[in-house]
Amino acid sequence: MPSYTGPVEDLQFVLHEVLKISEQDVPGYDELDAEFTGAILGEAAKISSEVIAPLNTVGDQEGVTMENGVVRTPTGFKEAFDQLREGGWTGLDCDPEYGGQGMPYLMQVATGEMFSAANQAFMMYPGLTHGAYSAIHAHGTDEQKAKWLPKMVSCEWTGTMNLTEPHCGTDLGLMRTKAEPQDNGTYKITGQKIFISAGDHDMADNIIHLVLAKIPGGPDGIKGVSLFIVPKFLVDDEGTIGARNGVSVGKVEEKMGIHGNATCVMNYDEAEGYLLGEAHKGMRAMFTMMNEARLGVGMQGLSQAVAAYQNAVIYAKDRLQGRDVTGVKNPDGPADPIIVHPDVRRMLMDQKSFIEGARAFGLWGGTMLDRAHRNQDDEAEGLISLLTPVLKGFLTDQGFDMTVQAQQVYGGHGYIEEWGMSQFTRDARITQIYEGANGVQALDLVGRKLSSGGGKPAMALFQMIKDFCKEAAAQDEEIAKEFVEPLKTASKQLQEAAMYFMQSMKTPNNALAGSYDFMHMFGHVCLGYVWTQMALAAKAKLAAGEGNAEFYETKLVTGRYYMARRLPACSMHLSRILSGADTVMSLDAEAF
Repeated sequence: MPSYTGPVEDLQFVLHEVLKISEQDVPGYDELDAEFTGAILGEAAKISSEVIAPLNTVGDQEGVTMENGVVRTPTGFKEAFDQLREGGWTGLDCDPEYGGQGMPYLMQVATGEMFSAANQAFMMYPGLTHGAYSAIHAHGTDEQKAKWLPKMVSCEWTGTMNLTEPHCGTDLGLMRTKAEPQDNGTYKITGQKIFISAGDHDMADNIIHLVLAKIPGGPDGIKGVSLFIVPKFLVDDEGTIGARNGVSVGKVEEKMGIHGNATCVMNYDEAEGYLLGEAHKGMRAMFTMMNEARLGVGMQGLSQAVAAYQNAVIYAKDRLQGRDVTGVKNPDGPADPIIVHPDVRRMLMDQKSFIEGARAFGLWGGTMLDRAHRNQDDEAEGLISLLTPVLKGFLTDQGFDMTVQAQQVYGGHGYIEEWGMSQFTRDARITQIYEGANGVQALDLVGRKLSSGGGKPAMALFQMIKDFCKEAAAQDEEIAKEFVEPLKTASKQLQEAAMYFMQSMKTPNNALAGSYDFMHMFGHVCLGYVWTQMALAAKAKLAAGEGNAEFYETKLVTGRYYMARRLPACSMHLSRILSGADTVMSLDAEAF
């Protein structure tokens, strides 16, 4: 069975030596000293490895079952969920007014990586609840917040988000679910939703569905969509659970992965619902959930890569096959461990350099969200909005690729279920699809985010990287050569691609055909940026003779690999972008 160990030392390095969180002016960050965060991360790592990770294979093999309309989770899930609740982990960053601990969202990102790496399917139950909590907290009335949020913070009640219908996914304006207004101010919700993660289960007393629906007589298309709170069981004004609402599970989907999560078809038959936010403004409220969820999904992609990589390293050090071409490394054995071979080392370095860069990128994203919300910082809001499709799309695409690389390290054993490696690949695959498929993320980046605010967030990011490169080059000659110069080259290529898109307004297919390459190019530049920051931090610690020298030396070697072997992909992406849309679109549809 695969194992998992929380990367506490690396998380602490990024938080305190790279991002220097306790020195930032974000409210609450002054309390996040290294001792405090170390205690939280250490405990999260312990729960991840000892409680949640052992259930990952169980969930994959057993899956969820439905009998007589009742959905049951795999063996051990309920007991683990109780431990998560009792420890207060489900409300780590939630509002203390409703029972949360009020920590910055950054700590949710850091602990969430470990929890998801241990068991992605299991963590989707509290994860969806957190998104629903955020939407109600942002858009609900005081009465709605008081009624629903305390039990959702504690996860006594869990939550979902209901968007997709059988005939419409991304184009939500086509939805048919309707909400008929009633004389008492409630609505009767009727329709069917599909692909509803954590749609029903046996681990909570109630499930609070957030459902997109159309009020008859409203505007056409997406402008006529509203958002509703629809509980599984009705709740009175005192918070007491009552009769079953008109909500039922049509079926539990059989999926490629995340078998431990109940992905349901949900049927609404005149279910009682309550308008959340303004009528016909449902997408604004739903996007409160979706933007947070997209960063979370990006971290899920990373987390599966982390778990797969850790096990691949163990295997590569243990598996004996062949001899090192430069000389025998295991003279007492029949062969050397496969980690001596350059191609195996390449696969592991690809994984390691991505994982550590992606972790820093995700945590940086967490600080932007905190700054946007806690400081009401419009600049940070613009930057995280720009980077959200990159965080989601790039981290999940690359995360999936890295689970495949880890599987490849195992050779034939990676294809055999008893070794557990295929689960990481199967579970990671969904992250590229849900919360907006990655092709849609790329279109959003090019079609909306790049020009948002007159292009100010994008220009601010380019300037930030330019200023940083100048400052970093002046600090260290070696860093300038090995990190800054490659980053400058890649950043200039990214700007060239962005300008090409701006000049392609008369031929928008040129931009759309290059959007996917642009998203990946953007991701590589962001990882190059954080890798250069990490290199500076590691070099400074080594110069001062402080901390774990081996950790910092390893960090520098890993960073050099990324800059030399991974970042040059930007050149390929730029060439593809500049080739335009003709090669993509010239073949007639009938010729396929």
